Amino acid sequence: MYHLLKGLHEHLTRKEEFSVIIIGLDGAGKTTLLEKIKTTYNAIPGLSPDKIGPTVGQNTGSITLSSTILQFWDLGGQRGIRTIWHRYYGDCHAVVYVIDAEDRERLGEGWEVFDGVLSNPQILGVPLLLLANKQDSPQSLSVDEIRHDYEDWYQRKLESARRIRYGDGSNNEIAMRRERIASLDVMGVSALEGTGVRAAVDWLFIRVQNSRRDTKGNS
Repeated sequence: MYHLLKGLHEHLTRKEEFSVIIIGLDGAGKTTLLEKIKTTYNAIPGLSPDKIGPTVGQNTGSITLSSTILQFWDLGGQRGIRTIWHRYYGDCHAVVYVIDAEDRERLGEGWEVFDGVLSNPQILGVPLLLLANKQDSPQSLSVDEIRHDYEDWYQRKLESARRIRYGDGSNNEIAMRRERIASLDVMGVSALEGTGVRAAVDWLFIRVQNSRRDTKGNS
């Protein structure tokens, strides 16, 4: 009887676990964001910014919210490491793309990589959040400016594509991507100071539970 009651209790109190991947160019502040999330929600604080180095591979961390566990995977953003991001797409329940809103020289590169993420069919039905990081810097672009910058970049890409004369398949892809862009949520954060971090986590908490993708182990 004890084991039966224990098993029932564990079943009733079992927490759903969702995987969230954090991606973006190197230097965008992904690891600082993860450590700030851990510091904000866990009893044991994450690393301080001065002890964070470039990510080679991945960093992980989890937080518990109500009956939900969010497991974060911070993936390295160096050019060579980006080629393995797709390996995580199939098992993730949300994607956070971090853009360095202060580094205007690399925005074009950031949008090129982001556009590649958008076009991957594995995450078409997965919640995707674009975070404009480093809002603590007076040189950073605002959320609206970041959105407009990406839209301008994308329009220039479309114009270039028209000159190459896409076929039907590419036109369908463009239509799907336009729909995804139109519904894209962009939020401003300062991973260094923590501004906007709770709002971003709240967004993820709501979206992963409403996502159509079944939770692993609970399907």
